[in-house]
Amino acid sequence: MAIYYDIHKAWLKKAGEELCGDQVKISRAGKRTIAVLSDGLGSGVKANILATLTAEIVSTMIREGMPFKEVITTVIGTLPECRERKLAYATFTVLDIDEESNGFKVINFDNPPVMLFREGRLLPLFEQKEIILGKEITLAEGEFEPGDFFALLSDGILYASEGEQLDFGWGWDEIARFAEEQAIPCGKRARAIVDRVMEKTAALYNKRIGDDATFVGVLVRERKSLIIFTGPPLKEDSDESYAKKFLGFEGRRVICGGTTADIVGRYMGEEVKTDISTMSEEVPPVGELKGVDLVTEGILTLAKTLPYLEGEYSERIARTWPKNGAALLAQEMFRADHIHFLAGQTMNPYYQNPLLPKDMSIRTNLVKELEKALRGLLKEVTLEFC
Repeated sequence: MAIYYDIHKAWLKKAGEELCGDQVKISRAGKRTIAVLSDGLGSGVKANILATLTAEIVSTMIREGMPFKEVITTVIGTLPECRERKLAYATFTVLDIDEESNGFKVINFDNPPVMLFREGRLLPLFEQKEIILGKEITLAEGEFEPGDFFALLSDGILYASEGEQLDFGWGWDEIARFAEEQAIPCGKRARAIVDRVMEKTAALYNKRIGDDATFVGVLVRERKSLIIFTGPPLKEDSDESYAKKFLGFEGRRVICGGTTADIVGRYMGEEVKTDISTMSEEVPPVGELKGVDLVTEGILTLAKTLPYLEGEYSERIARTWPKNGAALLAQEMFRADHIHFLAGQTMNPYYQNPLLPKDMSIRTNLVKELEKALRGLLKEVTLEFC
């Protein structure tokens, strides 16, 4: 089974503040994923700046392979300490995942302990303590298995309670029990588990959040792949080979473009049918083709898909979208972990001057814009121009 690390983060800012004093930095490079949760002392703009600075420093140093002691020394040495409370101006938790071995390492400086759930049950981690520059650092490591759920959290989650007495929050054990219930059965997306924890936290605060609260969930599950074939290949004699490649893809299959759909249809000996009910003033109707999950028009639909990717998404929100090609294509992209674009470079003279260089094609630029938007959503994206 191809493993994917599904990560979702959510936060609540303290009531009356414009910015959240917690920050999460997630970076993916090759077969490595690094998540950093930093909690700035206090709340508001100052806490946000300190947490952002901490998350950036830690993430960069970990990614560059710096020893953890050097990372800790740099951060503690860079950020000042509160004179009155003798606390660091920003705390942090690091989760460093090696996706080849499925091994992970945790570095925790003054944040609540992390949580690991296996088969829906809380699994104790073997932790070690080290003192660096007078500060206690908690270290842990292990190996992920399919179905595991891992959580990082800031102390604003712990303090959530009804009324003003924040010292009587629901606490780490109660949060763990609640998250345990959400992690059963496995197979959900990380978003579903994280959002339930945050909904519970907001309810306990009675909607008036007493402290910045952040929860980051990592669900280890099967990778969901999607291929998007858009535009005829540059060489007409390669149509059949690319149609075969498209249909042989293991995952969801989408075609964007009438000519592209005809190429695949001819190879299969099937006819593309049009669903007129999905036509609107701005987006052409979708089609139907055996063995293909979605068939849409090309350039116009791709362009109309971008705004959806730049907005907020959830399955509930998606149910309110119109049933047109752009909305359906956006849903396919949001639900996928890895998106492979198979983009033909034959130009459509209807849209542009065929004398322009290939890299100035409208389709090529649209695909690159979509790639950028999808990477911003932490999707794995690969481009193949043909």
